[in-house]
Amino acid sequence: MSEPLREEVASGRSEANYVVPGLERGLRILTEFSPREPVLGAPELSKRLDIPRTTVFRLLQTLELLGFIERVDKERNYKLGIAVLRLGFEYLSSLELTDLGLPVIESLRDSTGFTTHIVVRDGREVVFVAKAQSHTPGFGSIWVNVGTRLPAHASTHGHVLMGDLSLKELRALYPAGQLERLTKAAPETVDTLFDVVRGHALRGYALGNSAFEQGISVVTAPVRDHTQRVVACITVTVPRPEIDSTLIESGLIDKVQSAAAELSRRLNYRLDSGHTFLKALGLR
Repeated sequence: MSEPLREEVASGRSEANYVVPGLERGLRILTEFSPREPVLGAPELSKRLDIPRTTVFRLLQTLELLGFIERVDKERNYKLGIAVLRLGFEYLSSLELTDLGLPVIESLRDSTGFTTHIVVRDGREVVFVAKAQSHTPGFGSIWVNVGTRLPAHASTHGHVLMGDLSLKELRALYPAGQLERLTKAAPETVDTLFDVVRGHALRGYALGNSAFEQGISVVTAPVRDHTQRVVACITVTVPRPEIDSTLIESGLIDKVQSAAAELSRRLNYRLDSGHTFLKALGLR
């Protein structure tokens, strides 16, 4: 055996040592379900995968407990469960948001000269999921990259992303009532946070002048999908202590709002006559 081939085989064996048999078998079970065969039972799965029937039963019970499969009758036949669908839909949704949104924030970057991002909320944190870096020299020092997380209650992005949450929903998100004072501008209570969130929602955008990091300011606007809910925000990051009147007069806010509206349109958002987000705020 040649040396390169010997190294390749050794590498394959090394990687195989990390395989978890139970996980592998569970995933193999899930891949057996298809549109042609949406319902399968333990005996058939045992035969196809060459796994002992008792092992298959245990794997099926585990997958059922986690919601990845559902029992369809007393004969212990199964079909794919809601957890599989949820994983698929959430993945497709994230792909849709970033794939459809990247050209939008690149265009916004080109028209403003500033670095732009798409940001989403994950519970009490915001996550940067897409970035269009400014071509202007010196702007590369902005440290926020894809994957960066910030506390939602203390960031302008978080305030916008919580824009359609009611006071009851905010209290459920922060049951303690008191909020960690991470910056001087951060709200200290849920009630104060709600007032800030509501103000931004009514304006349709938010300005953050050195709100989270000194010398870094942002303009942020909400993005909605076909459910009428806020699913993301588009933001322009300005490496200055504040958004001055010159930038505002240049149309910076309008450009950010237009970009957010364009991505909302691409996500099939249509404003309904009931103004769902205003209802959520208790304003209609």
